[in-house]
Amino acid sequence: MKPKAITFFDLDGTLLNKQSQVDPDVAQAMQTLRKNNILPVIATGRTNPEIIDIAKAAGIDSFITMNGQYVEIAGKEVYSDILDVGVVERMLHFAQSRGDELGFYNHKKIRVTTHTALMKKAYDFIHSDLPEIDPEFFQKEELNMLLVLGTDGDDEYIKNFPELKFFRNGPFSIDTIDKDGSKGHGVRKLLENMNYLDVPTYGFGDGPNDMELLGACKYKIAMGNARDTLKEQADFVTKKNTDGGIVYALRHFDLI
Repeated sequence: MKPKAITFFDLDGTLLNKQSQVDPDVAQAMQTLRKNNILPVIATGRTNPEIIDIAKAAGIDSFITMNGQYVEIAGKEVYSDILDVGVVERMLHFAQSRGDELGFYNHKKIRVTTHTALMKKAYDFIHSDLPEIDPEFFQKEELNMLLVLGTDGDDEYIKNFPELKFFRNGPFSIDTIDKDGSKGHGVRKLLENMNYLDVPTYGFGDGPNDMELLGACKYKIAMGNARDTLKEQADFVTKKNTDGGIVYALRHFDLI
């Protein structure tokens, strides 16, 4: 049976609180959505292993991860976009020539080229443990996303790698995916592959990688703490994520 509607939630700054956790009222709201035959979907820059505890706490089993590179509905893979290994190898050499390092991501594992003080700051920033070191991981397994561990040089990466897309979502790292990828692309693949094109969609976000997420949804909701550019795009600006913004918006649209 098709869902009555689908809600897509960014995590940091949106569904999660300041400690990157799911508040009890948000978890209750997700349960009510499901009772109302509304499908809640996490739409995040993180990959699947990073959100296991979050998904369990929220009671959500459908995900768009790695900025739209991988889509999973109730444990079933719906879409996966793989990076070219030659491009990854060039990125590795370029990053390290600048003094940066890389993180390698697929839907099962995360590996990094090495451990540095800046890398620890990057993973502390999202309240995650440091991944295992394996600088040759990209030669062994397919990758969906890279993470550039660095504090600057965004324009240099954009100029030298037109086949990739870059999102800086924090001071220490840059999410890196295929040039055609985005959370919005993941939304469209989910709707197409599940035959849900006629189902109303609601997108919730706060950051730059949520622009295309909201753009792919019929109803666009920006958090009160969102960037001004996202608020300008939104149909509705709710309260901050730390001030009950998710529940407030879901009630505004009569979803719970």
